[in-house]
Amino acid sequence: MAGGSIYRSDGAKRELEDHYRRGVDRLERIGDVDVDSKWVETRYGRTHLLVAGPEDALPVVVFHGGNVTNPVSLEWFLPLAGQYRLYAPDTVGHPGLSAETRLSPADDSYGEWVVDILDELGLESAPMIGPSYGGGIVLRTAAYAPDRIDAAALYAPAGLATGSAWRLLSEIVVPMLWYRLAPSRTRLERAIQPMFTDSTAELDDDLVEQIGAVFRGVKLEREFPSRASAAELRAFDAPTLLVLAEDDLFFPPRAVGPRAREVIPNLVSDVLLRGEAHFPSPTGRTKLVERIREFLDEYGDS
Repeated sequence: MAGGSIYRSDGAKRELEDHYRRGVDRLERIGDVDVDSKWVETRYGRTHLLVAGPEDALPVVVFHGGNVTNPVSLEWFLPLAGQYRLYAPDTVGHPGLSAETRLSPADDSYGEWVVDILDELGLESAPMIGPSYGGGIVLRTAAYAPDRIDAAALYAPAGLATGSAWRLLSEIVVPMLWYRLAPSRTRLERAIQPMFTDSTAELDDDLVEQIGAVFRGVKLEREFPSRASAAELRAFDAPTLLVLAEDDLFFPPRAVGPRAREVIPNLVSDVLLRGEAHFPSPTGRTKLVERIREFLDEYGDS
């Protein structure tokens, strides 16, 4: 567990906090739903959560992707707030409002953090949704405290297998470093385009600017949660849905799918979003949410 700020300057922190607030405003505007703030105490520091959906609905915990703020990922799953009570924690050690404590992705730290959150919320267990890095957090929780997860919906999850290190380096890391050296919109779009299904020209300007702010101002988390093994997940019997994106550079289906089928004991369904990259298009997000809704309707209260 490393100390110190994850931000390169106080100005960078304030810039990301401004993006965060605008992101919450956007969620309320496009989702026509109240998005509330909640704070809980954990052994790794104070943790902020975004909360949406009916108070008496089935609670679902939604984790966000790595090195982005919570509202970016929560927007994908916000349509579920009409039916479920969504609790979305800002991951500690990542951009957001939670403590800047950076956890080791190779041990039980994330599982311990999630257990503390559930305890503070008064939840014995809950269904969980995990996209990307958030999927790796769900898997670390499954290894540490499998009985706290009622059902798991994983989208392009970390913690199983990764894509070509050379492609990640050449198509994302090097362009990102060039952008950081001499920031421009052209260089930023070149660095992020491989992550997105849509053309960067079609993306929301605030999202693009937020990613640029992260590249410039955050000491990025460079490690994914460690690969879950069959032995670690032996006791994890919760129904699990896996959704993968056909053109995902980070977690390609050809690597992740076979490994998931090998190590997840109760993988009830795996779905491929054809033509989609790591950040899915609006059409891809609609398909993703509808499949997760079907899954939660069947297994969420199990």
